[in-house]
Amino acid sequence: MRLTLARQSLGGIGGAWWPHSALIAAELPDLVGALHRQLGEILDIRINWTATEGQLDLETIVSGARVMRPDEGQRYPRLMAVTGRAGQANLLVVPSMTSQALGMMVMRTAAGMPTSRGVGDARVFETAQVVMRLAQAECAKWIDEAAVEEKLV
Repeated sequence: MRLTLARQSLGGIGGAWWPHSALIAAELPDLVGALHRQLGEILDIRINWTATEGQLDLETIVSGARVMRPDEGQRYPRLMAVTGRAGQANLLVVPSMTSQALGMMVMRTAAGMPTSRGVGDARVFETAQVVMRLAQAECAKWIDEAAVEEKLV
């Protein structure tokens, strides 16, 4: 299981999940089982993407963020809000096709774990930082939209 959880939420992000394949539904039982220990019985899972959207590439998201204005067709990192009886976690979903180096750096960054900024990984470190900033911004927007929807119901 490629799952990291933060001790404290970082800008709404409480960790990351990195599925092994694009078949996320096939891996959900393992994720639910792993989160059960932390969150209790899982009651709800929300996502910020649709089934018709293809997989994202974190490098493309980052390069697009550097040249586009906000909300100009920009694709944001995928998020998953998992609610359990004992708590809730907003997870950054790392695309399965992400390189090992970037995937591990994003996982550690999303969980607030120490990251090495040693020789050779500066680009990966910077990419992970941008992905996290984009995820935090998307999470804040997504949480605000969900709150408005709940008030309307």
